[in-house]
Amino acid sequence: MNLGFGRLVVLTVVFCFPSASLQASDISDELIAEFQTTAAEVLSAERGAALWVRDFDGRSCTTCHTESLYGTGRHPKTGKIIEPMAPSVNPGRLSDERKVKKWLLRNCKWTLGRVCTAREKGDVVLWLSQQ
Repeated sequence: MNLGFGRLVVLTVVFCFPSASLQASDISDELIAEFQTTAAEVLSAERGAALWVRDFDGRSCTTCHTESLYGTGRHPKTGKIIEPMAPSVNPGRLSDERKVKKWLLRNCKWTLGRVCTAREKGDVVLWLSQQ
């Protein structure tokens, strides 16, 4: 069967290199389901968006990540560049369960001054996964 070089390249890419966004979707779906099992309420993307911009004594998620999930952020103390949070422009975002949990723990403690609840984590991950 002669597929032609162009079709062969497309088939190779499709079958040999799974989409990072599909992987991110699978991981975020698993995390959302996990957080939902321990959350007292149904998870809400709207609450996740509200938590993202909420001020906690001068800090919010936007302090480092900015209000636009599609652009780069910057850590205010270290100056480190933070890649976009939206999986639609940064396919690596939400693609590693361990990293997501690590950063939720660190960032909740820094921003909120405490560990986030399962509902808060689930709300934010749900909202981010839709971006």
